Amino acid sequence: MPLRRAAVALVVLALLLTGCSGGREPHDGRITLRFQSLAWQDESVQVNKELVAEWNAAHPDIRVEYVQGSWDSVHDQLLTSFEGGEAPDIIHDASDDLADFAYGGYLADLRPLLPARLRDDIPRSSWDTTTFGGGDGGGDGDRDGGGVYGVPFLQEPRVLIADKKVLDASGVRVPTPDKPWSWPEFRRVGKELTAFMGPGKHAVAWPLKEPVSATLNLGLSTGGRLFHRGADGKVTVRFTDGDAVVPETVRAQVNTDGSASGATLGMGGSDTLPGLFGGLYAMVPLGFSYRQQIIQQAPDGFEWTVLPAPAGDDGGLAQGVSPQTLSVAEDSPYKKEAVRFIDFLLQPSNMVRLAKGDWMLPTGTRALADPSLHTAKDGWATGAALARDLRSAPAQSVRGYPEWKDKVATPALQEYYSGAIGRKELEKRLVKDGNLVLARYQR
Repeated sequence: MPLRRAAVALVVLALLLTGCSGGREPHDGRITLRFQSLAWQDESVQVNKELVAEWNAAHPDIRVEYVQGSWDSVHDQLLTSFEGGEAPDIIHDASDDLADFAYGGYLADLRPLLPARLRDDIPRSSWDTTTFGGGDGGGDGDRDGGGVYGVPFLQEPRVLIADKKVLDASGVRVPTPDKPWSWPEFRRVGKELTAFMGPGKHAVAWPLKEPVSATLNLGLSTGGRLFHRGADGKVTVRFTDGDAVVPETVRAQVNTDGSASGATLGMGGSDTLPGLFGGLYAMVPLGFSYRQQIIQQAPDGFEWTVLPAPAGDDGGLAQGVSPQTLSVAEDSPYKKEAVRFIDFLLQPSNMVRLAKGDWMLPTGTRALADPSLHTAKDGWATGAALARDLRSAPAQSVRGYPEWKDKVATPALQEYYSGAIGRKELEKRLVKDGNLVLARYQR
């Protein structure tokens, strides 16, 4: 048995050394950086691989190795690789997944490494999403004492994908980014559309299998915030009237007005598309990138349009977002070279290519100004017009948020939207039960 254990130990050690040596030691003066990409759509994968090839052709001394990752398992996979010393040098992720890695010391603080061009091209509101520590994680790291642990580069607002023929035939006012529906008007329009469409059909399909991020992010338009950080740096949950507007609208549409289908509350976004195509629903609130699925799946003759989500009373279209990000592992011996590659990847023309490949919006101001992102075709212009109002998601830097979301907020919102509980019980669960969860992470 001792010999067997020794043999197994040697094999494990050899595997670890093999994994860790993948590009860590330069050969003939050449450095190899491992770039783990989470691109999954064919267009996006192709663009990422093309950019890696272009970099390698122009930089023979700093080779980038493309590593395919998966959104489905990225958090656990990264945690395992960090703890095992096998993390890729350059890490593709989303800003709402970075907090634990940043606080855990697994990601490099990019402030001293970022070139001025890249730092200045991306708005502060986007940098807020990847800044942790020092105040509430908002603002730039230098000003607030926090570190910057990722470069936010792609983002998507939530929009209304609508059946254009139904909207036009109904005679309802069609909203634009300059003149959006308010939340009360959205509710009134929902009732009008449902009456126009006839029995068994609904104006809206809310796909709320994962209800928390949609509720919180849309709630910014009405002044909702939910998470509040005190002078001591600790976060507590408070449920205000501003936080209540979006959930009360959804609940009323489903349970009072009959303008939204209760059957879709447990669905994901893709699950609602057949009903949209089949005329069961006139509108579906979805992420901007769902447009690609619609183009691929819509039957011949189906006409669709992209509308802005409803606005607050002041007309504000603020939304919370969690952009896709590029980070550098703290253990990487080649941080400067890794940031050079990120800077290349996010040159304005390249950022446009990445945005089109993922059907999302770039964070960079120069990329966002590209004329190809302001065409009416496929709703690009509507999305681009919403970019100025995108903000850091409310829960971005809240430690303990994943547990609060899974154990408290998700079941509470699901029951509230279905009509099983009322506002008082919803508030009790989100606030009282939620603060007990958050307190454990802030001792």
